Amino acid sequence: MDRLDRLLTAAEPLLSRVDQVLTAVGAPERHEVWPELRRVRLLPGDAARAVAALHPAAIAETVPELRAQARACVDTADTLPPATSWTGDAAEAYEAARRRAAEQLNVGPDSLSRRMSATADLADALTDWMTRTRGELAGALAGVLTSAEALTLVADGGFPGSDEVHAAADVATLLLRTIGDSYDRAEDLLDDALPLKSPQPA
Repeated sequence: MDRLDRLLTAAEPLLSRVDQVLTAVGAPERHEVWPELRRVRLLPGDAARAVAALHPAAIAETVPELRAQARACVDTADTLPPATSWTGDAAEAYEAARRRAAEQLNVGPDSLSRRMSATADLADALTDWMTRTRGELAGALAGVLTSAEALTLVADGGFPGSDEVHAAADVATLLLRTIGDSYDRAEDLLDDALPLKSPQPA
């Protein structure tokens, strides 16, 4: 259990109240929470719990194996013996097959070794992103838990008045913006990881 897990447990009553107010009453017209709700498409409580479900350690554990497999492909390609001691059609067929196998293992951007290395690099980047995302949300939760808005929201659990509606919208804005900005970075990361597509014929 890290800082986010502990803060999320402490923040559950507040998050539930924020979600309840937004669901029952909505937010003030033209409040800055509206674009954040449209961007994230989740209520703050659900969005926070989605971030808490990210487990960077599980991704990080895959990296050594991927890099080991990439090295194994390189080693295998390097040890395929050329047809140096025999000639003829069989030798030519073997040599062609050997070159194809070596290319598939370790030549060019589509080789197995390159793909495994790229996957390991992506896993490293995702691990860093998850860790940063969890840390940023933890910081945002720590801030809202001690805010005046939190005091307003937990003081009265009845039907929300104007002050509580504004407080819920303000808390939601901060949390959703933090999460939305982080997920935008994830989209950029994944877009950068996509292989270049070959141009389509006209």
